[in-house]
Amino acid sequence: MTLESTADALSNRLDWPKYQELTEKILAEPEIQAFIQSNAFQTTQINKSLSKFNEYVTEKAKFVAGQPTKIAGYEPILFNNEGLADVTYRATAETLAKEADLNKRRRVSIIGMPKNFVEISWGDVSLNDTNRLPAYQALADFIADYPERDGIYLYGQFGVGKSFMMAAMANELAEKGVSTSLIHYPSFISEATGFDELKLQANELKRVEVLVLDDIGAESNNEWIRDNILNVILQYRMDEKLPTCFTSNLSMAELEGRLALTKKGEETWSAKRVMERVHKLSTEIRLGGENLRNGN
Repeated sequence: MTLESTADALSNRLDWPKYQELTEKILAEPEIQAFIQSNAFQTTQINKSLSKFNEYVTEKAKFVAGQPTKIAGYEPILFNNEGLADVTYRATAETLAKEADLNKRRRVSIIGMPKNFVEISWGDVSLNDTNRLPAYQALADFIADYPERDGIYLYGQFGVGKSFMMAAMANELAEKGVSTSLIHYPSFISEATGFDELKLQANELKRVEVLVLDDIGAESNNEWIRDNILNVILQYRMDEKLPTCFTSNLSMAELEGRLALTKKGEETWSAKRVMERVHKLSTEIRLGGENLRNGN
């Protein structure tokens, strides 16, 4: 008779020979004997604990055989629950590692950027060119001192690895339990179905723990979006001291000029108003080096 069938026998004590045989089989298990001795269980306690002893023996056999237990990925543990045996389930090291990895991935939100960015580690960042070192060090310091440092405004030529480096930073922060939203800003603007949706999304975006606005300045310029979306996000984050980073092909000075140009003409004051917040939120760092689009 298998261990799985002992529960039926234990619940039907009218079949005394079978009940006695199965009871002896359970109590003969070394781990059950050790538990009874270490807890100084008396006969009454043992009899009242038989169903839990049976559960433990059955589930432990499945666990050792690599079969799913009551809770997949969890090992049965026998414990003394106010004078009677009971069974709890403890996550295995493999399960804990999987859960930790899943939680880490949940801390990195990506919109409009390659999904494989969640796989990038800080060790993947290329340092094959000394021109990359200032940006690398600035982001390393941001990670190490979070949340004490200002964000980073990372600018440079197309393909030098700005977004890649920010993704690596986000994944490193996730290891510390910090959540980051990486947003490709032009896609965020262009894919919204209307101003109402943009305002709703901006209201959520402005509150995230760490925000990275990627490729800012590459979007189609619109004064309403500049003043009612971008400026609102930045104003809130500045007031609440929420870390904010940017990537761009443009320097801060060039971005200001870009934001000033609208269909209505040049709006210098409005652009300066936005850039004042960018300056207060971040430190400008140039990422130099060769185009790594087909490498890193």
